[in-house]
Amino acid sequence: MGIVQKPSIASYWSKKSTQTTPIFPATMSRDRYLLLLRYLHYNDNANALPRDHPDHDRLHKLRPLLDHLMARFEELYTPGQNLSVDESLMLYKGRLAFKQYIPSKRARYGIKLYKLCDSSSGYMYRFRVYTGKDSKLAPPDCPPTLSTTEKIVWDLSYPLFGKGYCIYTDNFYTGVPLYKFLYSNGTGACGTIHSNRKGFPTKQFGKQKRGETSALRCGELLAVKYTDKKDVHLLTTIHNECTSAVHVRWRDSPIMKPLCVPDYNRYMGGVDKSDQMLVPYLASRKAYVWYKKLAVHLIQMSMLNAFILYQATHARQITFLKFQESVIESLLCPEENAPIVGEVEDVIRLRDRHFPGYIPPTEKRVTPCKRCRVCARQGRRKESRLHCPDCPSKPGLCVPDCFKIYHTVTHY
Repeated sequence: MGIVQKPSIASYWSKKSTQTTPIFPATMSRDRYLLLLRYLHYNDNANALPRDHPDHDRLHKLRPLLDHLMARFEELYTPGQNLSVDESLMLYKGRLAFKQYIPSKRARYGIKLYKLCDSSSGYMYRFRVYTGKDSKLAPPDCPPTLSTTEKIVWDLSYPLFGKGYCIYTDNFYTGVPLYKFLYSNGTGACGTIHSNRKGFPTKQFGKQKRGETSALRCGELLAVKYTDKKDVHLLTTIHNECTSAVHVRWRDSPIMKPLCVPDYNRYMGGVDKSDQMLVPYLASRKAYVWYKKLAVHLIQMSMLNAFILYQATHARQITFLKFQESVIESLLCPEENAPIVGEVEDVIRLRDRHFPGYIPPTEKRVTPCKRCRVCARQGRRKESRLHCPDCPSKPGLCVPDCFKIYHTVTHY
């Protein structure tokens, strides 16, 4: 449903020539799909702690799925040296205690996810679902002096400590205490920072003209002020005070920028890259309750991660669309004798010659019966000993009226 976008779930089972998608009715009936969707759960609600309990988990309905995906994402992929931390918003406008409003995002209203993504490929290595400002965040060995946003970066990146990785953050997460602790744990960091953040030497920077750069160092920390159209403040433990020439298409001569600026622009977009790849294929529907919608979104993120793994291990490159189609076909039609789709059956049903016959006996029943296909469509339950052996699905039919209707009505 992510590849083929339709206005409603019922449209996928429509037999109208302008809407037909034969693979859906060939796989399962609409009612069966809706029944499975209705009773789809990822955890036992009976084990959920009450809301007034101090250990109440707002994500209890999805906890096994979240834990499984997090473990598999880390196990199957070794990210490149540069990663980025940013937030993503899954569209949801229903009633929910931790629903967020972020006007800068495409969705604006929805469920917020914090992600740690590989900057080059967009692979989502770790993630955390935001459940409200009152949620407890206690990552392993996290210094208690860090702010909430700094703890998010720690929580996402602590499995990579001591391995030489570089984390890029924007001004929502960047802080002087965080960068000090990351550096002491063998992890570099770089990011834009609000000029009024505690510990940042804003007052020591003077006024600058466009194109000018100032830098101040305190041990491992380097504070940078670069002026382009407006002042940009950065904090880094990776770069030095040097500048480099950056070529811009609309200028004849190169622009001198601090080393951290082009690197930040290059490596900060890992989360945005994964979101952009997924946008054309989002399958979550308006009618889904929040936890089912979030589960579908995470499963699609798993599909994207699998695609990135495929690209990394195969010389033959394919598009994300082709990869999804290949996975879907292997799941729906694992055997060579794939089910006959609706269009082919309709041609046989309406054009070939058909003669009724008795349903052959089985081991359990000497005189077996089938539900009449026409009567069932009209809401009546009636069984018949006769069927049409010439149709691919061999439907049960009452003779003569239902047999005639089934083989003459176009949309049936």
